[in-house]
Amino acid sequence: MRIREWNDLLEDVSDESAAPADWRAIAGDRASGVGEDLYLAHPQVGVYLLKTYAKNPYEVGGYGAEVARSLDDELGSFLPSDDADGRFALQQPPDDEDHAETVTNRLQTVVETHRDAPTTPKDFFDDVMDALESPAFGPMEYDQFDRPEELDELAARFEEAESVLDAELDELIEADDVDRGFM
Repeated sequence: MRIREWNDLLEDVSDESAAPADWRAIAGDRASGVGEDLYLAHPQVGVYLLKTYAKNPYEVGGYGAEVARSLDDELGSFLPSDDADGRFALQQPPDDEDHAETVTNRLQTVVETHRDAPTTPKDFFDDVMDALESPAFGPMEYDQFDRPEELDELAARFEEAESVLDAELDELIEADDVDRGFM
């Protein structure tokens, strides 16, 4: 297991050529300590675990690692299905002004199309993400006040990775002197 900066892992996810809409995620508070846990998974790419914390309202720090090279049915059972209420997406800025204009035109077309036709929120979200060329998006279960039970189930299956990443994150939190809440 190779521990890396959390944003480097998200950059790898963004660079993957896998189907962007097949990603799934689950997140919530860390089991102990400051911060949050996030599992991000794709059937052809694998499973990533990220542990992050807010250093201040504008800066996030953390670590992550690839914890499985594939997403089997057992692990998939702990991740949200396609009909989940929550959604997530990774975004990349346009390459240049021409690319930004192209993306804007596509987005405007999607919004107008969905305005004039019966549609579902999921379909609208998927079409918007396609128009924005999102490299990864999909269903997400997230609890900003607690931990989903499925998050604990995944943590139990990746106990060693959880332990190593928790220790690394705790050291980072201590070094940044943010091991207490904002005042």
